[in-house]
Amino acid sequence: MTGDAFPSQPAARAGRAGQASAPRPVLDLGFDSGTLYRLRAAVQAHADHAGLSEDRANDVVLAVHELAANAIAHGAGHGRLRLWDLNGRLTCEIVDSGRPGATASADSADPWPAADGHGLWLVAQVADHLDLRSGPGGTRAVITFALPLRAARPPIDNPGPPRGSGPEPGG
Repeated sequence: MTGDAFPSQPAARAGRAGQASAPRPVLDLGFDSGTLYRLRAAVQAHADHAGLSEDRANDVVLAVHELAANAIAHGAGHGRLRLWDLNGRLTCEIVDSGRPGATASADSADPWPAADGHGLWLVAQVADHLDLRSGPGGTRAVITFALPLRAARPPIDNPGPPRGSGPEPGG
């Protein structure tokens, strides 16, 4: 992504949502540790609807989940996902308003510590592009995935009949 698409300072209101002329996201969802399942299900539905293969849709869900989990574990403990289907790309923005490490304490130390950085490495491997910025106002991650060429589809809130639900051939 270019610096023109998103502001350079992350914050709770960072990104496209803070720009008056920006297109509306197809998904705008707050999350915390109790709503990650709902977040994954919504991302899966939108990735499928956008025409991604099952494997590629799973990559989107994996990447978004990892970034959301990082916002919960290392940021404010909650965040917001915004997703756009624009110009042949699925763009996901994950923001939180906490300082890096703001939720860590001696009482919440992980009993199964792991080396940091593997999740972000994985996100960088599966996404076509990752832009990650942290600062005093929070962290903002933007990931993009190229979409296959496809025919126009109705919005997901009115997806129409399921595939194969039309009249039987020869009937």
